[in-house]
Amino acid sequence: MKLEDLHEELKATNTRLVAVSKTKPNELIQDFYDRGQRDFGENRVQELADKFEALPKDINWHFIGHLQTNKVKYIAPFVHLIHSVDRLKILKEVNKRARQNERVIDCLLQFHIAEEESKFGFDLAEAREAMESETYQKMEHVRIVGVMGMATFTDDHDKVRREFQALRRIFEQLKQDYFADQPHFKEISMGMSGDYKIAIEEGSTMIRIGSILFGPRK
Repeated sequence: MKLEDLHEELKATNTRLVAVSKTKPNELIQDFYDRGQRDFGENRVQELADKFEALPKDINWHFIGHLQTNKVKYIAPFVHLIHSVDRLKILKEVNKRARQNERVIDCLLQFHIAEEESKFGFDLAEAREAMESETYQKMEHVRIVGVMGMATFTDDHDKVRREFQALRRIFEQLKQDYFADQPHFKEISMGMSGDYKIAIEEGSTMIRIGSILFGPRK
């Protein structure tokens, strides 16, 4: 699919495109940038840091992979949004490194909505415990702006839809209970190359697209 065609498809929706550029060369990212794309997603800290140094500084870099506490410091100076906060320990480290860089870093809480055991993420009870913890209440350098989840990798579209609906309900419950007066809590990051159309129908505000734009990973 062409980048321009996807941009056109998303025009009528409230959905932003994050082009998943992991493993892709800088030249290809630059080409997408020159054609109007500004949001790019990476899942490896070192690769992301290298690309930040080499590419235009007004790119919005999204970290979408599993994040280890000892790697947060490398992306804290510049990352636009961390999609994959899956435990309070990570949030605490992001807050610490953001403070050192005199920033407030936007984050999404990642939820485990798929049946696959390999996926990371909170469940709703764990997220509530984190939000109500004294540790979180004292944080001044992170801003929770929404939720993220990955559906099961399957051809069963009804199953995928149910999982996206579950994430939407989680978002709405958190919004009501903890972020009712905070307009920045508005993002639902769900949908990838194989299921983004279903995700948009179920309320996604941000889709993470790689293979149908860049071709399969080598």
